[in-house]
Amino acid sequence: MRTVAKLIALTGAGVITVTLVIYALLPRSGGPSGRTQPPMAAGVPTASPTPTPATPESARKVKANELGLVPVIMYHRLLPKRIASIDRTPEQFRRELTRLAKEGYVPITAAEFVSGEIDIPAGMHPVVLTFDDGSPTHFALDENGALKPDTAVGILYEVAARYSHFRPVATFWVNRIPFGLTDEKEQARAVKWLLDRGFEVANHTYSHPDLRRLPAKRVREEIVRQERVLKRLGVERSTTFALPYGSLPRQRDVARKGKWDGTRYRFDGVFLAGSEPSVSPFAKSFSRYAIPRIQSNGKSGECRRWCSQYWLDWLAKHPEKRYTSDGDPTRISIPRKLQGKVDPEVAKEVLVY
Repeated sequence: MRTVAKLIALTGAGVITVTLVIYALLPRSGGPSGRTQPPMAAGVPTASPTPTPATPESARKVKANELGLVPVIMYHRLLPKRIASIDRTPEQFRRELTRLAKEGYVPITAAEFVSGEIDIPAGMHPVVLTFDDGSPTHFALDENGALKPDTAVGILYEVAARYSHFRPVATFWVNRIPFGLTDEKEQARAVKWLLDRGFEVANHTYSHPDLRRLPAKRVREEIVRQERVLKRLGVERSTTFALPYGSLPRQRDVARKGKWDGTRYRFDGVFLAGSEPSVSPFAKSFSRYAIPRIQSNGKSGECRRWCSQYWLDWLAKHPEKRYTSDGDPTRISIPRKLQGKVDPEVAKEVLVY
């Protein structure tokens, strides 16, 4: 798709507008515009359909930097007593979400992130909450169909009810038995519940193998079999994919597109398993088929410099490095010194201040 964008800069003589012809890299998919807006928790509004257009003055006021770093946080099980090092307790998860809300973060899905659909208030920061493996501790309904409160989704809604800007959305990358449910009707009900409320449910392979150990044909089979599971459960197409163990196959391109048994797949973003925040999807350096994530954890052992507590502390100490929104999803606002770092194929106005 060919798109005309404008570069707006503030100079001593006033505002200069330069027209650029750029191209959209991907179709917009998986974002809020393509999904029914569901009932939200009390006090948690949806994004405004008519945001105030950003200007150089408004961008400067909030110190907008839409080329900044974005934490993509990786979660596994939530257990009252942790068993593996990657487990978190419900209380640890609640504390981390509360910290994110207090520090001005707003959740978006992985699909929204890779497609650049980052529609959050001015001065706030996107965070991508991701959950691997489809554990029953992520999402469960009781016998009356009510959300169980100490699941990840239950806690997310709890925190969102206390902080009006904190969107209760996340991405769940699941395998063949999503959320521990063995009955297909129950699986479909769970997936529908999540999709109806703005969550993303996507592909994490059928049986969670280390893809690096498999031949390319088996990698394609694992992905296609899970796409078929998700299709039966109501997911039209996975636009994002999380690598089991963060392990890329030897033939890397099969992690993003391929075909097996007559079924094709193509992902707009492929996610790794750890180490650091991601650069903005609008940056030249954005690598959409190897997007890093941060393991949710404290600062001991291997996590001294690689997990969520370390990186959230670091971003708080270096606010100029993190993604700060201008409040206008149709524009990209950046400090002048970053002007040459925008991907020229991004189909949005670039506002420089």
